Parts: sequence; structure tokens; C-alpha cells
Amino acid sequence: MVLSEENMSASAGEPNFCPECGNVLPLPGMSQTVRCPRCSFSIPVIEFSGLEVCSAVVFNPVEQSAAALEDEEGGSELKGPVIDRRCARCNKEGMIYHTRQMRSADEGQTVFFTCMHCRYQEKEDS
Repeated sequence: MVLSEENMSASAGEPNFCPECGNVLPLPGMSQTVRCPRCSFSIPVIEFSGLEVCSAVVFNPVEQSAAALEDEEGGSELKGPVIDRRCARCNKEGMIYHTRQMRSADEGQTVFFTCMHCRYQEKEDS
């Protein structure tokens, strides 16, 4: 399948991604076509002529990258880095996390997340 200008605009102007399956397209190489590694989509390299791909890296402000929250009931303090993860209980963004080796040494660690807003705790085995 060849991508026409209508299809290129239908993919929301994202030449980095396959318009059929959404996979990241590889960079053009020596071949005259770019093929999606996931599906059968292909596009001639000439279709990318004149297109610019821009990207930006946005860092969280230093004051938001780590937090120390005092527990309201008296004493225990939560410390740790803050990540962009949505709380399952209050649906707000921002959770503090820490990791622990809970199982044997040859298995992954357990990640504990605590909501900064409602103190809800989740865990994830990795």
C-alpha cells in the first residue's frame, strides 16, 4: 500500500508512525521504501521529502520532582520521587514511589506507589 497525501493528513501529520497500526516507522535507509516492521504498510521514501520532525524534552520543575509529605495523623513522612501516574482512587496525577526487593534475588522488585493527594497506596510487581 502506498500512502497518498490524503492518507498522510489522515494520520494527523505524524510521519513517524504507521497510519495503519500506529507502530513507530523506522528511519529511511538505503532502500527506496520505508516498511512498517509490524504490519504490511510501506511508503516510498520520496513521500518524506520536505517534512520536518521536531521533538522536545520537557523536564518537571525541581520542586515537583521529589516530595516529602507529612502524615496528618502525626509523624510518618512520605519521601520519594514524584511520577506522572494517575491515582486509581481520586483520579489525580502525581504519585510518590519507592522500590523494594520482596521476593528472591533472581526475581523483579516490587514498586510501591502512594498518591500525594489522598494517600492511596498501590503496588506493582516488576
